[in-house]
Amino acid sequence: MHAIAYPRLRCGKHQLDLTHAHIMGILNVTPDSFSDGGRYSLLERALLRAHEMVDAGASIIDIGGESTRPGAERVSAQQELDRVAPLIELLTAERDVIVSVDTSTPVVIRESARLGAGLINDVRALQRDGALDAVAATRLPVCLMHMRGEPQTMQDAPHYHDIAAEVSAFLQERIAACAQVGITAERILLDPGFGFAKNTQHNYELFKRLPELLTLQRPLLVGVSRKSMVGNILQQPVGQRLSGSLALAVMALERGAKILRVHDVAETMDVLKIFNAVQDAGKE
Repeated sequence: MHAIAYPRLRCGKHQLDLTHAHIMGILNVTPDSFSDGGRYSLLERALLRAHEMVDAGASIIDIGGESTRPGAERVSAQQELDRVAPLIELLTAERDVIVSVDTSTPVVIRESARLGAGLINDVRALQRDGALDAVAATRLPVCLMHMRGEPQTMQDAPHYHDIAAEVSAFLQERIAACAQVGITAERILLDPGFGFAKNTQHNYELFKRLPELLTLQRPLLVGVSRKSMVGNILQQPVGQRLSGSLALAVMALERGAKILRVHDVAETMDVLKIFNAVQDAGKE
């Protein structure tokens, strides 16, 4: 396995041991996310789902208040904050778990940190005005994801000459932008952005070449759970993509991923346990 430069990630009051892989449970509190839109928009349901995922083994719960599925409409900062803030506050009070917030919005970044979030997960890689300074001020770690354009337009004929090289170059540029405002390398995770401004062929070539991104010396977060890259191969709707998602989870771990962002926490934990058993076989 590829050694990483900084084996521990400080996430607020928590420390994430990156010498082994972790599960991040997806919790969208939006009415229009691609997989579970509206299912957890009520606070009580969302909190119950968070508890279920923690009990199933998730190290991180990733709360999102703005859908970033292809074609999604942008929401106001206040709408996003109203959706995520009550859940962050309750979950951090009730469970000893890292709460990640899936946001690009500076005011949401700052308020989430104040309420106890331990990680910022930004699909726009801190390119929204004020986002770099907001994360720098929180002193929290951040996950930078590759995407071109915005969710409304990102699937309009995406094109790459060398997808792994271009994704790597983009992420390197965003790491450099972070450094300029004092966000140091040990605070950064990287997400290749499967399904974001990429067609099925792009997604699978990039997935195959994931080890090339390890040269950036930052932990990789991989999110492919239930995505169209699975559905397009299996010809299955969202609710029947578990087996394909688990197959990719195994291959992501083999290619060096340290965090798997998933909907199906219990099933992916089984995969991770078996993977770890193989990795640890024969050790004293």
